[in-house]
Amino acid sequence: MDLEELDVAVDNGSIDTVLLALTDMQGRLQGKRLHGRYFMEEVVGGGSEGCNYLLAVDVDMNTVDGYAMSSWDSGYGDFVMKPDFSTLRPVPWQPGTAMVLADLETTGGEPVYASPRQILRRQLDRLAAHGLTAYAGTELEFVLYRDTYEQAFSKNYRDLIPANQYNVDYSLLGTARVEPLLRRIRNDMAGAGLVPESAKGECNFGQHEIAFRYAEALACADNHVIYKNGAKEIAALEGMALTFMAKPNEREGNSCHIHFSLRGEDGRSAMLGDGPAHLSEIGRRVLAGLLATMREFSLLFAPNINSYKRYQHGSFAPTALRWGVDNRTCALRIAGHGQGMRVENRVPGGDVNPYLAIAALVAGALHGIENELPLEDEFRGNAYGDAEAARVPTTLRGALGLWERGPVAAAAFGEDVVAHYANMARVELTAFDAAVTDWELRRGFERL
Repeated sequence: MDLEELDVAVDNGSIDTVLLALTDMQGRLQGKRLHGRYFMEEVVGGGSEGCNYLLAVDVDMNTVDGYAMSSWDSGYGDFVMKPDFSTLRPVPWQPGTAMVLADLETTGGEPVYASPRQILRRQLDRLAAHGLTAYAGTELEFVLYRDTYEQAFSKNYRDLIPANQYNVDYSLLGTARVEPLLRRIRNDMAGAGLVPESAKGECNFGQHEIAFRYAEALACADNHVIYKNGAKEIAALEGMALTFMAKPNEREGNSCHIHFSLRGEDGRSAMLGDGPAHLSEIGRRVLAGLLATMREFSLLFAPNINSYKRYQHGSFAPTALRWGVDNRTCALRIAGHGQGMRVENRVPGGDVNPYLAIAALVAGALHGIENELPLEDEFRGNAYGDAEAARVPTTLRGALGLWERGPVAAAAFGEDVVAHYANMARVELTAFDAAVTDWELRRGFERL
């Protein structure tokens, strides 16, 4: 949808509401519902304001200390949400509604350094200086429940009824049980401009995945957050609830495998060549850079305490930082062939912020290219059993230390971004360290 089409739709009453949305640190859509005519007359030209605490709160929207850009001392001022009209689209699951994503600026007109969308833009600009363009596709898994979100909340998210009572990985019979919801999500996302490819069952009870066509990196991240938010809204409209959290229970977690490739100025793969695994020199350096930065950038791939619960031996969530051709035990898997060849990063979970994760992939690739890093040999076999491999950090605290001390992170993202997202991790760790968990109560209430 373009602005002219929106103007016509507002005039004829088919659209009366425009969502102006930004992506926060947690990868969530935040913003305003604007009356259609007001949007056309007042917001199109200059944007709209929002409190800068939106990039300085925890997941519960609590104001917290430690952020340089937003605080009580600075008065919690505004930033400006500037619509990016290339993202304008209808929202089929909400009557009379359109949506546009926003870039964030200070009131002085400067880009907001901690905005996830801006962080990715900066890395893509660095990549463009090398004549390269990044493409990505994200594969999000979720677990679906028969309970509503309100019922799940009242039950403290315990004893929920999964949409399937057994493993429905690739099962057409099992997925047919929830096809009305899956079909609505696929079709409504198509109506919003995404390109659905498939839906399939997964291993956890009630677990499913809907896949969409890859796109240029920024558009892929935009599509990801629109789909994630929309899928939750559609599930709620259908009287159900779904979660993308990385590890909602002791069974298989929700992954977000990110497929990543680079193209040259001729539009063809820059990673395809005649080297090992059909990799070009650039392709080998890209993989080497991704491996070299994976631990340092773990905070961007696994941003929450729960994220690290996925990394279990033999769980299809990686633990070893190895690369292999079509090897799902490795953190990096070479998939596809010919111009469709790409690297699949299997580290992120469903809770990932796609802008930050793809920015980390671009920064890692650039680290390999700019430093001409050599690539280790392909790993063959079961990487879970490789005692010599570097490992994915096992805790958020470990990832925070690697991020704060990392020279590549500071050079690629800037010390202000490193400090901002380090504080986000510290806030989560402080909250968790103060919490009394069900596990502690079960083990200690009577027996200790």
